[in-house]
Amino acid sequence: MTPVAWLVVAIAIVVVILAVGYVVMTNLNRRRRLKERFGPEYDRTVRERDSRKEAEQELHARELRHSRLDVRPLSQESRTAYARKWSEVQERFVDAPGFAVTEADALVTSVMTDRGYPTEDFEQRLSDLSVEHASTLDHYRRAHEISRRAARQDATTEELRQAMVHYRALFQELLDEVPARSDGHRAVRSSTKEADR
Repeated sequence: MTPVAWLVVAIAIVVVILAVGYVVMTNLNRRRRLKERFGPEYDRTVRERDSRKEAEQELHARELRHSRLDVRPLSQESRTAYARKWSEVQERFVDAPGFAVTEADALVTSVMTDRGYPTEDFEQRLSDLSVEHASTLDHYRRAHEISRRAARQDATTEELRQAMVHYRALFQELLDEVPARSDGHRAVRSSTKEADR
């Protein structure tokens, strides 16, 4: 082979290596970004799917769906009213824990509706919430499961108390979130007095 042919082959090999490196780095960056955004929900989705690629495609699809939703913050008046309702639900827990858990579930769903999340299907709610509220999804899952058992009168008082704690985690996050800042990140408003009770 002539020196020019060797040079062409060498350049082709370098181009292929660079292209492969670019694809690998792009995938690693996307994976890192998804892990940061979805936290424990990333790992859960990977475990539930046949492959990491399929899981990451699903998480990306969740982001796309979420970007089309009209998710908005609550007004100060709505946050105050919801915080008051939460305090009332917590007070009712003493005398009627099962009923209070059912009310807590309804209240969380109501906040989600007012924020602009679709609420018809529980699994879809989880999917939509996972984009911005992945850190509290396990709380929501556990609370919802206990709530279902409570409806069948198959939950202990301690489990009902745990459900209230789990619902409160998502409730607070939904209540306190404010719109995205100019840098694209969301700020979190400090809790109102009523919500901290």
